[in-house]
Amino acid sequence: MTVTIPTLIEPRRFGDARGWFTEVYNEATFHARGITQRFVQDNHSLSAPRFTLRGLHFQTPPNGQDKLVRCIRGRIFDVAVDVRRDSPTYGQWVGAELTAENGRQLFVPIGFAHGFLTLEDDCEVTYKVSSLYAPQSDGGIRWDSADIDWPMPAGTTPELSPKDAVLPALADFDSPFPYDGCPLAPLA
Repeated sequence: MTVTIPTLIEPRRFGDARGWFTEVYNEATFHARGITQRFVQDNHSLSAPRFTLRGLHFQTPPNGQDKLVRCIRGRIFDVAVDVRRDSPTYGQWVGAELTAENGRQLFVPIGFAHGFLTLEDDCEVTYKVSSLYAPQSDGGIRWDSADIDWPMPAGTTPELSPKDAVLPALADFDSPFPYDGCPLAPLA
């Protein structure tokens, strides 16, 4: 069965006095876990100031993107929000801290808005996507419209791009994403 809800991945690390080695992606291993999506593009971002918020983004059908996200420098709080129409968990979210040190990855399937908040300066994030960037399908919802418990001090306003600052609220979003029968579940 193909995984259709956000899933936390914890790749094994093999270490010795020199450091460590990890297998970030192996198609056979991921397929065995139900993540059968084919990835066609890798993206890499640098966010210089702490409390930079990128999101909440998605691509609409027919160009929806599954994402496999990891932090390769610094620490981020990574989030997926259920935006599948008629889902009993519509508008609910899951989040996890991804760091260069812990090596965790978050799989974010189509039908979920994705975003992250940097918790340190100079964070670098890479992610694989299952569909090429399609500007005509680019979309999102406002970062503060899904009751996400962002881990930043009270009264802090995150650094946002001009595009992210004017995204519509979740309440104003008419979702094109169908519900597949799998409600959002806590991350394992």
